[in-house]
Amino acid sequence: MSLTADAYVTIGGMEPLVALEDEALERRLSEAGIPIERPAGVRVRTAPRLSGRAPRGLARDLALDRWLAQRTYDGADYTLDRLLAARQASGETVSVILPAKECVATLPAILGHVIELRDAGVVDEILVVDAGSRDGTAAAAQVLGVAVAQEDELLPRFGPARGKGDAMWRGLSATTGDLVVFLDADSEGVQAGFVRGILGPLICHPELALVKGAFARPFRPTDGGAEIAEGGGRVTELMARPLLNLHVPELAGFEQPLAGEIAARRSLLEQLSFPVGYGIEIAMLIDALNLVGIDALAQVRLGTRRNRHQSLRDLGAMAYAVMVAAERRLDREPVPGPYVQPATAPGGTMTADTVAVAVDERPPLVALGSLGAAGASATLTDAPARRSASR
Repeated sequence: MSLTADAYVTIGGMEPLVALEDEALERRLSEAGIPIERPAGVRVRTAPRLSGRAPRGLARDLALDRWLAQRTYDGADYTLDRLLAARQASGETVSVILPAKECVATLPAILGHVIELRDAGVVDEILVVDAGSRDGTAAAAQVLGVAVAQEDELLPRFGPARGKGDAMWRGLSATTGDLVVFLDADSEGVQAGFVRGILGPLICHPELALVKGAFARPFRPTDGGAEIAEGGGRVTELMARPLLNLHVPELAGFEQPLAGEIAARRSLLEQLSFPVGYGIEIAMLIDALNLVGIDALAQVRLGTRRNRHQSLRDLGAMAYAVMVAAERRLDREPVPGPYVQPATAPGGTMTADTVAVAVDERPPLVALGSLGAAGASATLTDAPARRSASR
């Protein structure tokens, strides 16, 4: 790169950046209307290293491109025959856990596909962890011959379950499979390939430790308007993805970092702390990165997923739980309190509504054996989350 002194002065010089200063210089030249020529005869070679000196430079881009190419799989590639062959070769057992709350309209169809895999010999164990549903969710699963556990009855010494992450943690404690699949129970239109796909990469690639689903998230307005193709996943797009790009760029390639469709090795999951609520997915992703590295993590394309949408106001509390879980893993010590939502009361006066958001965490299951009688009576843990030495 070369430029005249006049051009340098015109744009105010080079910004004192720790990385990407060349891109910033080019951008300022363009904004100032100074033409840039790129002679075709000039060729440059650079080291294709995946770990660079700058925290955010070409090496990071190369590493992300490499990961996307090597660790993004297509769920359609994992046929039943392929799963059976991989299962027989590995000898690993498989458990499928479905946390469920008021899901009688969607759960039976999802269970039907999981049962097919069980009957074929791919899946060994299916457990629905019910949150006291009043719509017949538990009965619908039992009619299909699937085991159901009420979340409060699993690890009862920890008190009542407090959210989705708590149900997943308790379900993990009640199953035995070497490979564990978590599936959301409220998704509509789930096909057989969806279930095969989330399990496929993990069972067929022994170097992987955790796989997350990747899919399109359409949004259906509550007023009955036309479906918006990419309008779903609002917390992902407005909070989780920017946060990961800024603080954990190694994970920026995950299309759905908050996806509830997860397949992982029990040996990894039992080392993780579980936020009791909506912070579970981002916590699991960051902790897995720190424990096993990005090359042991993957995503698999599963088509399209539709599920119930929450109101924007409710999503604020959900985003709060996600942020607290992430902050705990970024060398910060948040002191979370009630989530405040300003509102207009009758008469036009402003009030401050507060929402109690569950942000506590359950300890890694490997630690339960050493808790002893005193630890067994505790209901929550404030143990610090694992942090990467590089951050």
